[in-house]
Amino acid sequence: QVQLVESGGGLVQAGGSLRLSCAASRNILSFNAMAWYRQAPGNQREQVAWITSAGSTNYAGSVKGRFTISRDNAKNTVYLQMNSLKSEDTAVYYCSGRMGLSNVYNTWGQGTQVTVSS
Repeated sequence: QVQLVESGGGLVQAGGSLRLSCAASRNILSFNAMAWYRQAPGNQREQVAWITSAGSTNYAGSVKGRFTISRDNAKNTVYLQMNSLKSEDTAVYYCSGRMGLSNVYNTWGQGTQVTVSS
């Protein structure tokens, strides 16, 4: 069983920055893609950004230009650099991975809270 552990969340003022980390318990290249999702109270979970094993990335329109997803294969870690944070970015952020050949994000972390004060 692969474990994903997020860290780096916290309280930040609007306009500030945070970097989230997602450490995997095994080689992250076993995932064909990894992603960050978020869920705010009363909202559905939404995908924020994803990165493939080849390094291709994609972003939700609401974060494009502000967030950057990256990976360090040597550290088995995926990052989400979040800049110019807004109050609407407040949510629990989850790391997820698609194992093997799956098209489904089937491995999840426990989440880390990000709160942006205005």
